[in-house]
Amino acid sequence: MLRREIAAIAALALFSSAAAAQDTAKIGLILPMTGQQASTGKQIDAAVKLYQAQHGSTVAGKKVEVILKDDTSVPDVTKRLAQELVVNDKVAILAGFGITPSAMATAPIATQAKVPEVVMAAGTSSITEASPFIVRTSFTLAQSSVPMAEWAIKNGIKKVVTMVSDYGPGIDAEKSFSDKFKADGGTIVENLRVPLRSPDFAPVLQKAADAKADALFVFVPSGAGAQFVKQFVERGLDKSGMKLIATGDVTDDDQLNGMGDVVMGVINAHNYSASHDSALNKAYVEAFKKANGGLRPNFMSVGGYDGMHLIYEALKKTNGSTDGEKLIAAMKGMAWESPRGPISIDPDTRDIIQNIYIRKVDKVNGELYNVEFATIPNVKDPVKAAKK
Repeated sequence: MLRREIAAIAALALFSSAAAAQDTAKIGLILPMTGQQASTGKQIDAAVKLYQAQHGSTVAGKKVEVILKDDTSVPDVTKRLAQELVVNDKVAILAGFGITPSAMATAPIATQAKVPEVVMAAGTSSITEASPFIVRTSFTLAQSSVPMAEWAIKNGIKKVVTMVSDYGPGIDAEKSFSDKFKADGGTIVENLRVPLRSPDFAPVLQKAADAKADALFVFVPSGAGAQFVKQFVERGLDKSGMKLIATGDVTDDDQLNGMGDVVMGVINAHNYSASHDSALNKAYVEAFKKANGGLRPNFMSVGGYDGMHLIYEALKKTNGSTDGEKLIAAMKGMAWESPRGPISIDPDTRDIIQNIYIRKVDKVNGELYNVEFATIPNVKDPVKAAKK
């Protein structure tokens, strides 16, 4: 088994170079279309389809073909699908990746085959360090967690319990929030973690309630926020006087209206809200809803939409060449206006630089939205910035 896998990976560079000669630029889009993170897959797939509907399926003389695969957020499945897409389908680009372990599992394949891996969702800081062929259009958890810690201190919050999902992004969120909060004079009463798969929030919520902190800082991945809020209410924490502050994953636009009025007033930090006040975003939301039966786009959708923009513009810069090294070089430093605001790709880290917004959940025309009230411009990943 091991020999076969090594042989397959060794053959990737050969097969991928053959892809460069084709008239079609194939994108292998690997997403969780079923399972716990299915909302992530649904949003990104819809955004990719919308981008192609708006911009066509031909760029720089190449027909762009997207091959969608469902990895159910199981990293072993992601890795197998990535190998098959490179070897059998001869894709020029791998994209998607709903969770960090899936993005990490694909990194060796991207490196060996010299195929760009465009991460449209996963948010652990270290992902782009796993391969020189990885570029990210989503976010990192530290980008939201550090501004949230700064806001908390400035607004009189002195003692916090953190509660995060126990995997890469959650650990990043816990550490970056805690380090900044303590550095600015706050106290972390306790750091609590819950399992990523089939989480039961009740035991840790009870611990949080017993801690008598001023606030509970929370990160759970997109799709898990509704379950968290349900158990938060069942435990009576909404009436305990302890503030709920969070990364924007928790108050995901895709699920926000279903959470009910209990989330009104929740302060959170993130890179995109469907209520972002720009002409470009208003047009994006309208087009997305029209194409998807009224579905509201969330922050995962813009990761996919901007990922496609990055790929299209890179193909233009290479005059249609799908050589992986040329594509990555073209992507570095690229900047454009997104529905979320101005964004760019850091040429040194291949990570996204973007505005982070402090938001409050409120009702607008009878619907719940993350209403932005403060902007932190051009935020680089704080974890990588700290290493310099």
